[in-house]
Amino acid sequence: MYQLAKSFLFQMSAEKAHHFTTGMLKGLFKVPLVKPIFKSIYDYKHPNLEQTLFGLKFKNPIGLAAGFDKNAEHIHEFEAMGFGFIEIGTVTPLAQPGNPKPRLFRLKEDHALINRMGFNNEGMDAAFDNLQNRPRNIIIGGNIGKNKVTPNEEATSDYLKCFEKLYPVVDYFVVNVSSPNTPGLRELQEKEPLTKLLVSLQAANEKKTVTKPILLKIAPDLTDSQLDDIIDIATTINLDGLIATNTTIDRSGLKESDKSLEEIGAGGLSGAPVFERSTEVIKYLRKRNKNIPIIAVGGIMSGADAVAKFQAGANLVQVYSGLVYRGPGLIKEIKKAILENA
Repeated sequence: MYQLAKSFLFQMSAEKAHHFTTGMLKGLFKVPLVKPIFKSIYDYKHPNLEQTLFGLKFKNPIGLAAGFDKNAEHIHEFEAMGFGFIEIGTVTPLAQPGNPKPRLFRLKEDHALINRMGFNNEGMDAAFDNLQNRPRNIIIGGNIGKNKVTPNEEATSDYLKCFEKLYPVVDYFVVNVSSPNTPGLRELQEKEPLTKLLVSLQAANEKKTVTKPILLKIAPDLTDSQLDDIIDIATTINLDGLIATNTTIDRSGLKESDKSLEEIGAGGLSGAPVFERSTEVIKYLRKRNKNIPIIAVGGIMSGADAVAKFQAGANLVQVYSGLVYRGPGLIKEIKKAILENA
């Protein structure tokens, strides 16, 4: 069914198709019986899919990656697709429009996307308001970042503002310093600024009556020595987990023509071409630390891809581009693949 819809959606620009689809789902779900029918088609439950990680009970290990529902506007629709958890954001303290359009592109032959969205979102207050009506039967993560106009020296303040605002309405936090689309942001992945940022967030967390898990999302473009630094920091400060990986700036091995890539320009590449590198990063992290929870994201386009991430050492997985190319049926496919390979 989705493949028929996809042929129509892919005639639109990628960003327009995204808003059309999420808006259509929100409208349809207001019609009586549509949501239960939708759930009967796409949701799939099994007790063996349940697991507890960093103190949270997940009904299944498949999540929606950050970027798909930046402002927490469509959580009910994605919950009905059968996700076990949803990560909203990236949320910044102040609303910002992001980079100029067009800023989201399909690489159809590569089953990939390139985006340079630039943390476009309505700000932490809007996300907070939207989460007042969140469903309680699904885990919600808050992916937080800094505003583009905030210099790196003051970045910690932006992350702390988002942490404090969203603390009452999300179940875990993700620190995003790995997007390639905010100038200078990836500099915060270096050991000294990253340690300062994470220690500040941990200190704020420890002041709460109940602490909430804090994870770090990393880029696939880090060197082994940089990954070593990440593991050292995570171990030293008892970070709750890592998300591997964000989008890549690498363009090697693509079927898309050089001319087309040049016309598209800068941005982070996601989808099938990222699968191998992101899986390598997971294997490396797991080799360095046997116990730290890892959420895998990057190029999961099938049930077999998800199983490979678990075999590499991941505890949970997230999808983004796979949902665009495969539709909501991918979630059920992953669940069945997990059970078959248990």
